[in-house]
This record gives sequence, structure tokens and C-alpha cells, in this order.
Amino acid sequence: MFYAHIFLIHNKKTTLLMKLEAPKAKKKPQLLEEHHHVRTDNYYWLNDREDQEVLDYIDAENEYTEAVMAHTTELQHKLFEEIKGRIKEKDESVPYFLNGHYYYYRFEEGLEYPIHCRKKGGLEAEEEVILDVNELAKDKPYCSVRGLKISFNTELLSFSTDYVGRRIYTLRVKNLATGQILDDTIADVTGNVVWANDNKTIFYTKQDPTTLRPNRVYKHILGTDPSKDALVFTEEDETFSIGLSKTKSKAYLLIESHASESTEIRFIKADEPESDFQVFHPREKKLEYHFDHYENEFYILTNYNAQNFRLMSCSIEQTYKEHWKEIIPHRENVLLEDIEIFKHFLVLEERSAGLTNIRVIKWENSEEHYLDFGEPAYTAGTGFNPDFDTEWLRYSYNSLTTPSSIIDYNMVTKEKVVKKEQEVLGTFNKENYIAERVFVKSHDGTEVPLSIVYRKDIQEKASFKQGAGLSAPLYLTGYGSYGFSYDPYFSSVRLSLLDRGFIFAIAHIRGGQEMGRQWYDNGKLLHKKNTFEDFIACAGWLIEQNYTSPSQLVINGGSAGGLLVGAVMNMRPEMFHIAIADVPFVDVVTTMLDDSIPLTTGEYDEWGNPNEKEFYEYILSYSPYDNVEIKAYPHTLVTSGLHDSQVQYWEPTKWVAKLRELKTDDNRLLLKTNTKAGHSGASGRFESLKDIAFEYAFIFDLLKITF
Repeated sequence: MFYAHIFLIHNKKTTLLMKLEAPKAKKKPQLLEEHHHVRTDNYYWLNDREDQEVLDYIDAENEYTEAVMAHTTELQHKLFEEIKGRIKEKDESVPYFLNGHYYYYRFEEGLEYPIHCRKKGGLEAEEEVILDVNELAKDKPYCSVRGLKISFNTELLSFSTDYVGRRIYTLRVKNLATGQILDDTIADVTGNVVWANDNKTIFYTKQDPTTLRPNRVYKHILGTDPSKDALVFTEEDETFSIGLSKTKSKAYLLIESHASESTEIRFIKADEPESDFQVFHPREKKLEYHFDHYENEFYILTNYNAQNFRLMSCSIEQTYKEHWKEIIPHRENVLLEDIEIFKHFLVLEERSAGLTNIRVIKWENSEEHYLDFGEPAYTAGTGFNPDFDTEWLRYSYNSLTTPSSIIDYNMVTKEKVVKKEQEVLGTFNKENYIAERVFVKSHDGTEVPLSIVYRKDIQEKASFKQGAGLSAPLYLTGYGSYGFSYDPYFSSVRLSLLDRGFIFAIAHIRGGQEMGRQWYDNGKLLHKKNTFEDFIACAGWLIEQNYTSPSQLVINGGSAGGLLVGAVMNMRPEMFHIAIADVPFVDVVTTMLDDSIPLTTGEYDEWGNPNEKEFYEYILSYSPYDNVEIKAYPHTLVTSGLHDSQVQYWEPTKWVAKLRELKTDDNRLLLKTNTKAGHSGASGRFESLKDIAFEYAFIFDLLKITF
């Protein structure tokens, strides 16, 4: 029943698609009742990846997608080679210094994965390969490696591997002196690991086997039976997850329990792994804090009586908030995002007017200054700075027109040394592009930042010239959830759009944190619709200002950004020509009512708990799957991962099935499911570029843009 019927006629140059019937999922009505309200879900049955009928339907959709796009195969290949051709295959990261070694990773030509290396004492020393991920990935369709941690004495390496994409890892330890992989193998872990300073004790986390919520901390001593590892801590609250870390001073190990709006941290001395973890400050509703250690004090980044966070300190002996002292006060228009502690300097990462600023303060006399970035819109942030006793700060920088750079900044002399700028192969010249930043009024008068980039010669390059102005194909993207700030960033991949006359734009909508914590608070829970209204306002402004037209407008979003795409498609389908939703979170009500699904209970503070009627009704009013109607929709491409642990594969699958049933147009609707990967898609450095080439080919084909 599911398989598409395809009839082809061949001639010398082309394959003509004479008839192609899309798969149709069976309708098996499932009644879902909550708060005396009944929903009928005809495709609920797709929620079973072990059911062969489900797998057959997914295969049928993949076959249909492949058949519909078969005539673009050459275009996809050319785009892939073009995108890949801008990337320097033989490359390496900027080394960082830690405990007597310089650490870095490098890529070899033709290989998909990094080779992690180090040099002892100086960069002229002999290279030591500590882990070649290409060897681990050999003959594997998918490979993810995380949790690379070096022991305190620099002799041992922990690492964790996932060969499915479900983010369930196996932990192993390598003796760097001998190259031997130790017998200490621990399965079904998260990959989150910290070493105690005794070089034999490892703390690691495990997840709930059903919900995949990280909820337990274990302690392993090398050489002992992992099945007898001591359970150190269990997080019983289903709305909290746990993580492990170590202070920059290497003096303390931390267990962090965190919910969307609450934190509780436990700590011990890293030299005393046998001791019991003690609570830094007990959890409180809507109290968040994080801390680092310097000399005899802890420095706490917290929202305690401070919506945009402030910096406080306390002694090592008295850590409850009653003893916290203010260092950097709260500011209404400045979000304090992060801190970096050095022996002689305190570095603050602050956000104002939607952009990040880096502020350097000298401990000795409180002298301070800000770094100057010289562009109106950019992305900047402190990098990895493990060396405590240094006057050099490493930070990263890029913009819509400037490739990514790693820069070392001398906090005394203010000297900047560019350690590396992303090399874009081919004919790229940043002077050929223009970046703009404007503010657009949303439905309630709120001004929303919008970042835009295009070629200076767009009028000559644009495939569409409709009237005055820049009117051209435009690719608009956004996210707007979890307080994630979607900053204006450089992408060499994006050049395949810009160099064909596209305009690219990022809508910095509410639900993110670009304009401060209130930007996030006003785009979640019972304010979630602001996210969608902001995006629609940005799209409308771009049309009104003749940057583009509805017949040329492409929108994209992934995960919670896929929810955004699904919602605005329901609200204003006539506004968009093409929609691309990557691993979209679209079945919001059903998912948030199912506490056995990964991430559900921990996200009540983000979306609301639909077990409460007020939230149920509000979520139901925008949930993309529940609001599909009998009407015309844009051309739509939906991607999914069969092993996705964040957005379960059945959400995009059900959504496409319902769209197929109800949409009244003849526009293209495709579902592309990666059956060998999860939320992040294909692993490997270049394999994922094939997915981008596919999406671009989908767009170019529909807009009739020639290669």
C-alpha cells in the first residue's frame, strides 16, 4: 500500500517523470482524551520503530523522495563538490597548552574524522597521536566520539563512542604511554566524564534507559569490575538532568542538577574522590547558578534577584546564598552570559543590543576595558582557556561576511594575534558581500533584530528581477527556543546561495536570548506565539521592503526551529514558497503528555505541562501537527533521523502523513529519513554536506535556478 508507483521514459539526455504516486499512510484512528477534550490521531500507530509496517512506510517515503529528486542527482553532486571544494581538507585546530602539552586535532585529506594529537613542551616537539577517530569509525555507517578527557597526570585518556546516533555511549580508557586500550569498558553511558586528581578514579553519568534523561552518577576505579561501580548520586526529580564538570582550578569536581529554570550543584575536592559530595546551595524554583573557583573563593554567576544575571562570590566554607557578595551588579539592558577566571584577570561575556561583548577586569586594581570588534553585527565569544596563569585570552570571532577566526588577546598590552582564520578555498573575497542589521516591529510593537547578507552585485546575479530594489530569492531562518541566541555567523556553505543571487537572513526572534533574559521569557510557555509572530513580521518586512517576494521566499528551521517552520506554515502558508524543516518538533501536545519520551519532563518549564488545562489548550492552539488544515501549503522538505533521541522520528513522519492527507495543492512534499543516524544527521566531516547539497538542490530545482 505504501510504495510509490513510478513510470519512467528515457531519452538520450533526460529522464521524464510520467507518473509518480506519493505514499499514503494508513489511517488507524486513535482517540486521545485530556481535560475532557478528545483528539483523533489517525497516524499515532507510526509511533513504533520495531513495527515492520512502520519501517516499510518510512522506506516508501525515502524511495518516493529519491524518485522525485532523481533528476537532480547531478546537481546534488555538483553542489556537494562545490561546497566541499571550499573546505581545506588537510587542516588542523589551533593548539592549546595544558599541563605541559600542546593539544590539537587535525584532518587528513580524504578522511571524515579528526585525529587528536599532542606535543610535549613545545610545538616543535614530536607529535603524539592520542586518538584517531577514523580508526574507531572504520566500517561504521555512523560514529560519534565525545568525552575526551586527559587524566591529571596526562598519562590516560577517556573517550566514549556511539555507533547508532541515539547518544548512548560506551566509555573506554587508553594508556597514552603504551597505546593500550584498558579493559575498563563501561556501556550505556552519556559520555560525560570527569577524572579525580588521583589518576585512577573516574566519575561518569548514566541515563534512564527509557527517557534517556541523565539521572545517575557512578564512580569507577581503574582495574575494578565496572558492574560493581559505586552509585554516587541519583537525581530523582524527573524535571532535572545531571552533568559533571571540574573547576578551571582543577581543585573541585561538580555534579550539576539542572532544570530549565533551576540549578543545584554538589561538589567535592578533586584530590579527595572518596569523600561525599556536598550541596553548594539547595535547589529553588527559578534560581539558577553556576560557579568557578579562584584562590579561597567561589565566583557565582546567578539570576538570584537578577533576571539578566549578576556575579557574586562566597568563601569556600560558606556557600549558601545568604553568604553571597555582589561583584558585578545586575543590569536591565545587559545579560551577563559567562565568566572566565585567570590568575590576574576576570573576563566577562556580556550581551547587549543583541550582540556579545567581552569585558576584561584586572583583579589587582579593578581596571577594565572592552574588546573592539569593528563590525556592526558579529559573533564573538571566549574560547577554550584552560591555562590559569596567563595574560593571554583566547576568543573566537566571525560575522556574516568574515570567516571564523581564533584570536589570542594580551590582556595587558591589548595586542591581538590571529592564530587562525578559516581558509575558504576558491574565489571567496569578503569585500564582495554586504551585511545589514535592522530592527523589525512585531505584532505587539516589539522590535526584533534581523541580520541580512547578500552580494554587492546582487542585481546582476539575481535570477529574479521583479521591480525596483533587491527583490531576489531569500533564505530566512530562525530558532527562538531554550534561550539559544542565534548569532550572525559566517558559513562557507552559504556561499552556494549568495553567489547565485540569494539573500540570506536570520530572524533573532523571541524565545532566544539575544536581547537579554526577558527575550527568552517572552518567547516561551504562555508567550510562545510571540516566537512565530516575530518570524512572520520579519518575513513580512523583507517582502514589504522588496528584498524578496512570497514566490521567492524560502524558510528553514531545525528541531525547535522546525516547530517554528511548522507553526508559521499553518498561520501564513501563502507567505512562503518553500519550507525546509529539519528534524522538526511538531507533535508538541502528544509528546509533552508522554513522560516516557526523552526530554519531556525536563521541558515543562519551556513549553508548559499539558497535564494542566491552561497549558494543554495553549500548546494545542499552535502545535503544528494538530493544526494542519485543508488548505494549500508551500513546497516542503522534511528531514528526520530514525534513531533521534531528541525529536522522535515519528513526529516528522506523522506530520508529513497528515499534510499529504489534507493539503489541497500540488506542491512538492518530501520526507527524507536517515535510517542510520539521529538528531544531528550524518556523522563525519563531509558526509553531512550531502544533506545540505540535497536541500539546496530541492530549492534550486523549484526556483528554476540553473547551476
